[in-house]
Amino acid sequence: MKEYIRTEKFLVLTSIDNVGVALQDLKEGEKVHIREKEVIIKEKIEFGHKFAIKDIKKGEKIVKFGEIIGEAIKDIFEGQHVHIHNIKSLRARRNE
Repeated sequence: MKEYIRTEKFLVLTSIDNVGVALQDLKEGEKVHIREKEVIIKEKIEFGHKFAIKDIKKGEKIVKFGEIIGEAIKDIFEGQHVHIHNIKSLRARRNE
């Protein structure tokens, strides 16, 4: 699970993460290099917000910093903003 990618623009902490965290505002069309590939940002990503670093299918778990934090409620494409409009949180769930 080891991996640590930090640039001035974003952070990806582990090899199982499927989102990156913006360390500065990212503009639509901006290109970032992650895991030997180029990801094109599809929409404005504000500082501290998440973006998909690979395509994420509806129902797939969202992994940030090695932890499952949510589930995609619709398909999310590489470079898109990942937030409450396209995921449901699993962080505050109690044992059912």
